[in-house]
Amino acid sequence: MAENLTEKKCVSCEAGTPPFGAEKIAEYSKQLKTKWDSKEGKKLRQEFEFKDFKEAVAFINKIAGVAESEGHHPDIFVFYNKVAIELWTHASGGLTENDFIVAAKIEALTLPAV
Repeated sequence: MAENLTEKKCVSCEAGTPPFGAEKIAEYSKQLKTKWDSKEGKKLRQEFEFKDFKEAVAFINKIAGVAESEGHHPDIFVFYNKVAIELWTHASGGLTENDFIVAAKIEALTLPAV
């Protein structure tokens, strides 16, 4: 797992692919720049806040580009100037590497490069 998550590509998951356990979730969470809520080990959730609705929607459009290029799509909720993202792998019924790859790429849209 030496490669940066933002440099990885999502791979197609087959039904029955096992989800990550608590240890793997903790390991991959350390690679994210911000704290994502790991909802009972089943989903990653993060909220982002913007100046206004227009900026929130622009962010959603950027996320759509990432999601399409990765073939892995988050659930997106918009509340005027706030955008909530939930990631999970439906085929696994929990979290996989794909969720952390997309989370890292979403973070890269909002955070300055380090």
